[in-house]
Amino acid sequence: MPPITPALVLTVIFGVYALVNLALGAVVRGHRIALWLAAVLAASAAGAAWVDSFWPMVVLGVLALTATFAAVPVLDMSWRMRASLNAAVVTLGFLALWPTFNGMSSGRFPCPQYIKDHVAFRLVAGLDLRGGLRLVYTVDVEEAVKDKRDHYYEDMRNELTRVFGLHTGDERPTEETYTKLRDKVDLEAPRHPAELIRMTLKPGVDPSKIDQRFLERFRSELSYTRSQDGHTWEFRIRSSVESGIRDRAVGQAREIINRRIDELGLREAAVSTRDEDIIVEVPGEDEKSFATIRDIISQTARLEFKLLDDDSDFMKQVQESASNHPGTLPEGLEFDREAVSVGVDKSGDVKKSVVTYAFLKKGEKETSQQTLTRLKEWAATLPVPPDRELGFELVRTPQDTVSLKEVERGWRTYLLKSRAEVTGDQVRDAAASPDQGQGALGGWHVNLTFTEQGGRIFEQITGDNIKRRFAIILDGRIESAPVIQTRIPGGHAQITMGSSDPEQQLQSARQLELVLRSGALPAPISPSNEQRIGPSLGRDSIDLGVQGALGGSALVLIFMVIYYNRAGLIADVAVIMNLFLQLAILASFGASMTLPGIAGLALTIGMSVDVNVLINERIREEIDIGKSPRAAVEIGYKRAFSAIFDGHITSVIAGVVLSQYGTGPIKGFAAALLVGVVCSLFTGVAMTRVMFDLWVRFLGRQGKLALG
Repeated sequence: MPPITPALVLTVIFGVYALVNLALGAVVRGHRIALWLAAVLAASAAGAAWVDSFWPMVVLGVLALTATFAAVPVLDMSWRMRASLNAAVVTLGFLALWPTFNGMSSGRFPCPQYIKDHVAFRLVAGLDLRGGLRLVYTVDVEEAVKDKRDHYYEDMRNELTRVFGLHTGDERPTEETYTKLRDKVDLEAPRHPAELIRMTLKPGVDPSKIDQRFLERFRSELSYTRSQDGHTWEFRIRSSVESGIRDRAVGQAREIINRRIDELGLREAAVSTRDEDIIVEVPGEDEKSFATIRDIISQTARLEFKLLDDDSDFMKQVQESASNHPGTLPEGLEFDREAVSVGVDKSGDVKKSVVTYAFLKKGEKETSQQTLTRLKEWAATLPVPPDRELGFELVRTPQDTVSLKEVERGWRTYLLKSRAEVTGDQVRDAAASPDQGQGALGGWHVNLTFTEQGGRIFEQITGDNIKRRFAIILDGRIESAPVIQTRIPGGHAQITMGSSDPEQQLQSARQLELVLRSGALPAPISPSNEQRIGPSLGRDSIDLGVQGALGGSALVLIFMVIYYNRAGLIADVAVIMNLFLQLAILASFGASMTLPGIAGLALTIGMSVDVNVLINERIREEIDIGKSPRAAVEIGYKRAFSAIFDGHITSVIAGVVLSQYGTGPIKGFAAALLVGVVCSLFTGVAMTRVMFDLWVRFLGRQGKLALG
């Protein structure tokens, strides 16, 4: 027997409800279609509950209840449909606000865990009411342009192998093919400027090979100039394309940062952009949450897999050159050698090679990042071969055998092939997992699942490079460089954590899982400003503002009851429901409640009262000239609607202009105003009409409609 869960209970409830409607449909002939439709909708809701699909279940369940209510002989069909619409809106609004009510009342307003787990909407106090942390990050859009330029560089390099007859077919050219290409043309993608690709034909190469067919392939996104001798070409990313790259980089970075914060469960945080800056505002006072947010946001999560070039001993040449000029080496730099495998020969035997690497020892008073910066500055002066780059790995040694903690010694170098064989874009999922067989204090790693295309590429690369080293690079740092032992099918890989401290490994694995699942940032970001913000308005101002809004609303409600009698009570219900629905919509948008937002709510409450005043006065006029209650209500709503609609349209125009050109608090006020206009129309016209029609029906033809 399956365990009894809320999903199972709801499945049974909707299933029974479907059977009841099916049985009633067989008996009640006049409303058979409505009841059978309710049965189908209820059965569908039961199916949604069974697969734990919450919102489809809610919507289908509400529709099933509406169909059943349509068959109940109460008033006419139009009234029943309007009443059903009102009930549905109120139900959905309550579900959206239920977790918020629970949080605001510190649990005194109980909310089932099932609802909390499935309703992600929360309405929380903003920075001006609670205070918090404001972070500003700048997106390195130049790096995004460079990445796009590097894609063009790879496409151009591949096309050149075909132009010179070195390669055919759709498969990627081999490294030997690229070596032959370098005998014919120098293709350069300099660090600066980031949008430039320079192509120089070697002496003796026919310039006519670079024909219109080749140029047309890149003309739409690259402009080009040609030297007078026809041997040198410079390609640049067009300004319109570059602007699009910059805008997309900032927009994607904002979306990814927002996704990471959501996965942390901090949905009250607000993420916005300003030019090339991303602004993160987190209400609250939790320093632990603030520290976690800083760590998660700062990780670019640019994951790359690159092959090592262990066939050439580039660093040995650097060592020999440095022996003649020892003063050019940074303090603490050493050279060392290691034996590595460089593939297998035709007989299947492993080929060996000895390569040199540089190691920079960490200074006593510097951080690991400072040591890496010194090493990178020195590496930038080296004549790295074409299509190659230097990679850097943090070297650690065990501190003791009891705690398993490690101490950071410094950084070492690897010679990498520039082309990334597999990137983070081809990773479908990431999951932190403990190492098997090491018990509760064992290590941790992150399992990667590639996309279908990424899995195929990964299998091909590992199959073609058995017994060669394959570097796993995260955010520009080599995490590990394992030797490929065999072809790896299935589209799976594994990243082991660097530290032997199990607690540190667990924390690192979970953070890496989160950032890889939320996606890599399209470009690096750097913190440019950080502020701790207290409640900017002051506690007294906040309390007085809230008291003023509540007091004014209460006085309006009391006045309506005194002046319009029972019609005033209907108006008060509409005003309260207006406020309720505004909060529900703002919560569903993930909005933070600020004092300007509270002002917007108070203003729209006044608008809602105006709607009811117009309707009540129109109905009173019709009663004074002798119309029956039913006719007075019908004509009163019809004649009041044009004035109501015109007034709300002008408010919408003002709200749109404020939202478009305002910033910060002005935008918050405009959002509350626009939401309030929609809710005011709905509650003031649709909801009160349902109540008036019910009241008139009970009065009968001879009754009196008292409006004060």
